[in-house]
Amino acid sequence: MAASTPARPRPKVLTLTDAAADRVRDVMAGKPDALALKIGIKKGGCAGMEYTISWAESIGKFDEVIEDKGVKVVIDPAAVLYLIGTEMDWKVDKFASQFVFSNPNQKSACGCGESVNLVPAGKGEAEGLSV
Repeated sequence: MAASTPARPRPKVLTLTDAAADRVRDVMAGKPDALALKIGIKKGGCAGMEYTISWAESIGKFDEVIEDKGVKVVIDPAAVLYLIGTEMDWKVDKFASQFVFSNPNQKSACGCGESVNLVPAGKGEAEGLSV
């Protein structure tokens, strides 16, 4: 009987900074009927894709559930390959306060910072999505 090989650990899809976790906690306190924040991506903007943030009032069968620093974030299944290894932060400066994503799968961004060019994790030097 052959010994089974141990399962390879799954890479983390998303981690949160302390500031992001604190902000998620704050916004969730104002929306008691939501289970979590839901992160996704959609086609749009001049670079091709945009991050989306919405309320998760239910968790789908294929949603990825991330629990980090005491908060829960749900990842849309269509976004998982584009977000593997991403860190979500909360930044406040003189002009804006917003969630920002440090994503190793991001190949470029538009000048205004509203849209990004992403490739699925594991594609290496492959071309970004063209939409």
